Amino acid sequence: MYAVIKTGGKQYRVTKGDVIKIEKLEGEEGSKVKFDDVLALGDKIGTPLVDGAKVEGEIIAQAKDEKVIIFKKKRRHNYRRKKGHRQNISVIKITEVVAS
Repeated sequence: MYAVIKTGGKQYRVTKGDVIKIEKLEGEEGSKVKFDDVLALGDKIGTPLVDGAKVEGEIIAQAKDEKVIIFKKKRRHNYRRKKGHRQNISVIKITEVVAS
């Protein structure tokens, strides 16, 4: 059974055993996390959330994502700016999808 969860302003389709990268959550490696914002569970769609449904997971790692390069340029004005950004992420392993 799959579920669609909402965290960090994004939505993720997960099943038991999936490993996902999401925006950083508070907690140490090995600690448990619970997602209560379940938008869909199998073929059941919530309005806006599915009542009683939750997804549980475990934090595998707190890391940084790949670098994203931001490059700005205005031609014929000798204007060039280059910056990089690495987002803090949490790597989560989904351990359980509970219906109600």
